[in-house]
Amino acid sequence: MYNPSGDMVGTATLKEQPEGVSVKVKVEGLKPGLHGIHVHEFPKCEGPDFKSAGNHFNPEGKDHGAMHPKGPHLGDLPNVEADSSGVVDVELMLAGATMLEGKKSLFKDQGKSLIIHSDMDDGVSQPSGDSGERLICGEIKLKAEGSKESPPDPTENNEEKKK
Repeated sequence: MYNPSGDMVGTATLKEQPEGVSVKVKVEGLKPGLHGIHVHEFPKCEGPDFKSAGNHFNPEGKDHGAMHPKGPHLGDLPNVEADSSGVVDVELMLAGATMLEGKKSLFKDQGKSLIIHSDMDDGVSQPSGDSGERLICGEIKLKAEGSKESPPDPTENNEEKKK
């Protein structure tokens, strides 16, 4: 996961589950409080605004928001909360999504992206829950053959400092 300057600020780990895809997010550098988080339609995280990621992943053409009667987008996730030091460490469920084949696959059309916003998602406003700027972005795509291991997690330093 990267900030608009291209600095790595954390990780997201996705895992196929019977009910969907679990998304374990560990990032730093946010203001304390609630932040919207969504899966977007393209695996592109070009800063500084991350508009390259496109709109929310919405293969069924629904309205935005878990509280909207005609929603939610498949890419809508519950808000995450950054603690007093700006760290988010949470596991979420992207219900109904898959990492396998099909129109609900996170790898369909080369992949998707995961974006954390500056403000909380209100659960109903169109098209993105009035969740503000795109602050952190990570690309969701298959690793190329011969690619290196994942980079180290910068939030691990926070744990070491607390000891």
